[in-house]
Amino acid sequence: MLPDLKNTDLRNADLRGAYLNRANLRDADLFGANLTDANLSGANLSFADIRNANLSNANLEGAKNVDLTGVAPAQITPPEGYELVPSVPEQL
Repeated sequence: MLPDLKNTDLRNADLRGAYLNRANLRDADLFGANLTDANLSGANLSFADIRNANLSNANLEGAKNVDLTGVAPAQITPPEGYELVPSVPEQL
């Protein structure tokens, strides 16, 4: 069964290493959550608030509708062979 966390308040939650593969996180509030080493592969992040979240080493492969607005580049680990390209060059 897939985790259904739609509309869940997870502000500032400690989700280090969480297995959220294919989870429904639509409209979830993940503001400031620690998602270091979390597996979010295939997760639905439509309209989720991930501002100020720590996504270091998080697996976002195949995650849907990920909006990284408001996430500090230092808290995102791009997959090997990729680099972050900001929409506004001054952000990096």
